[in-house]
Amino acid sequence: MDQEQIAKRIKEIRLKNNMSQQQFADQYGVTYQAVSKWENGKNIPDISILKQICNDYHMDLNQLLDGKNKKNTSRKWIYLGIGAFLFVVISIFLFEIFHNHPSFEFKTLSSSCEDFNIRGSIAYNQNKSSIYISHIDYCGGKDNNLYQKFQCSLYETSGNTSVKINDWAYESEDGITLEDFLKDIQLQINDYDKVCENYSENSLHLEITANDANHHTTIYKIPLQLEESCNSNLSTAS
Repeated sequence: MDQEQIAKRIKEIRLKNNMSQQQFADQYGVTYQAVSKWENGKNIPDISILKQICNDYHMDLNQLLDGKNKKNTSRKWIYLGIGAFLFVVISIFLFEIFHNHPSFEFKTLSSSCEDFNIRGSIAYNQNKSSIYISHIDYCGGKDNNLYQKFQCSLYETSGNTSVKINDWAYESEDGITLEDFLKDIQLQINDYDKVCENYSENSLHLEITANDANHHTTIYKIPLQLEESCNSNLSTAS
């Protein structure tokens, strides 16, 4: 997946439709700061938002994620006649065959913990997978404590062994609340070598560690559920 390409395409869509970052943010229920991070390549939208953008602006999601722009048929191709059109179609078809580039499929990740509402996804083909977690809400009651240090880590567990595969750290002398910390979290793991069908049930979990000014540590362990099982029948690259 080409994060720079996704950022470029989102900005092109917004500018082409004469929208400000705030207007684009309002359309998808996010802040203008989130849109700015998308366009700067610092973060990418949640997969559900990416799907909606593609639906709204008639784009192909697989090609957006893979960094290849799908060109629309323009009038000049029509003027060239049916023969030229068939040539283009056949060329694209042969390109896909010889490069054998599989499309991505998607599964949703969510929290099985009542105190947290998490939205994420796994995009995968037969060669690799990418994990995205872009929305974490704390719904376990009001926590007004100010914490000076946070760390949010994604783990994969196999048997008695847990391996950290990504994390997000934050430190502030002034301190922030748990809710404010969670607003900007986005975990993303691109080109992970484990394909989707190899994930065991509930093998992924998040750990959030919070330290206050009195050196008191609070740890939340949040199991993640994978929507259904992954498709093990994807074609194998030759």
